[in-house]
Amino acid sequence: MKRKVLVFILLLALIATSGCAKKENATSEPGTQETAEESETTGEPEGRVILGNEQFDEYIPLLDGKRVALFSNHTGIVGDETSSSNDDPEDADLVQLGFDKAGNEITYGTHILDALIEREVNVTAIFSPEHGFRGTEDAGANIDDSVDDKTGVPILSLYHEDTHYPSAESMDTFDTLIVDMQDVGLRYYTYYISLYYLMDACAASNKEMIILDRPNPNGFYVDGPILKEEYKSRVGQLPIPIVYGMTWGELAQMINGEGWLEAGKDACSLTVIPCKNYTHSMKTRIIRKPSPNIKDMRAVYLYASTCFFENTYVSVGRGTDMPFEIYGSPYLSGDGNDFTFVPKSMEGATTPPFEDETCYGKDLRNIPLDEIWENGINLEYLIGAYNDFQKEHSDLDFFDNSKIDGHYWIDLLSGSDDLRNQIVAGKTAEEIKASWQDDISSFKEQRKPYLLYEE
Repeated sequence: MKRKVLVFILLLALIATSGCAKKENATSEPGTQETAEESETTGEPEGRVILGNEQFDEYIPLLDGKRVALFSNHTGIVGDETSSSNDDPEDADLVQLGFDKAGNEITYGTHILDALIEREVNVTAIFSPEHGFRGTEDAGANIDDSVDDKTGVPILSLYHEDTHYPSAESMDTFDTLIVDMQDVGLRYYTYYISLYYLMDACAASNKEMIILDRPNPNGFYVDGPILKEEYKSRVGQLPIPIVYGMTWGELAQMINGEGWLEAGKDACSLTVIPCKNYTHSMKTRIIRKPSPNIKDMRAVYLYASTCFFENTYVSVGRGTDMPFEIYGSPYLSGDGNDFTFVPKSMEGATTPPFEDETCYGKDLRNIPLDEIWENGINLEYLIGAYNDFQKEHSDLDFFDNSKIDGHYWIDLLSGSDDLRNQIVAGKTAEEIKASWQDDISSFKEQRKPYLLYEE
């Protein structure tokens, strides 16, 4: 009898040990969801997206004994924690980022800079992108180097004078570069270009880069033409669509793997800390204005369509509370353009186009989000405004309000002169978008090896 009891106890112990071994050795594939049991053991709400910057155990040990630089700005909040409720309010897309629905300012959790210093990481420098470390400067503004008041860490501007490339002196200040910044996932949104330059500089200087990955709020689709080599500029550097549907971790792996760096294929020593519980089918929200003129989630979604108006004869609403959600111009008549606004000088738009002039145009804030998501890049706005403008001002060139290095600005934004020529030739939005489809399909195949998350 005693022997039977002993055997039974040994069997129970063996089963328990086997179960523990399975749990300890289990690994989660990128993009998979935690089970309810796993959520209970980690204390996390089931299915919550866990950012790369929250996973301290994964990357803090990699920084031991290293001089660490940080590429970030005001958006680098650990876990995207705020004082507001996690529940999405009604009409959340129209609630200005940084405020709750009642209009009260929200407070934010720990910034990645503070989190690193609290863990005794030797942070020696901060690289800041367009709009500066605090995200308040005008688009394209020259920003001098400075020092973070709270920590005393030097801030090295990548928008200083005529270059956006890090200097050799700045690269000598660190061994490992940590990247944590919220982007909006569009080719003409410049933060990824700074990431690309830093990758290139890290490869040339034998420095390590660690990307603390974040969801892409426009990561649920791919749309737009591919950038052609001769149209590279400060609003486009890579041969990717306007909406490329990848996180920075994925995009950096593609930059490395496709040999787009000057030093060649896989030249950058790159580590990505992926998000947990994230897939590309998700519609994720961001918590702060990523730049001064992206003020709510609707602007995040419409930016892909309305940015084409930049440097034409039509304002995209800079100098108002709703940029990229409206458009208009003093050059458009009120006939069919029944929405009016008057741009004013304000933080992030100190000299907006058509300042103090009445602009006639359209208000896009009542379009259902489902319709915006389904349409992707919507060329109807641009084509409609172009046709209205030509009726009134056939002697003027709608696209020629400002040229950069001899190029139309819209050509730099779209990646070639094709879009402009198609609109001038009278092509419909459907015809133009159809011309992109083969390139989009090819790009989706090209990016597959670099994806970290399920589509």
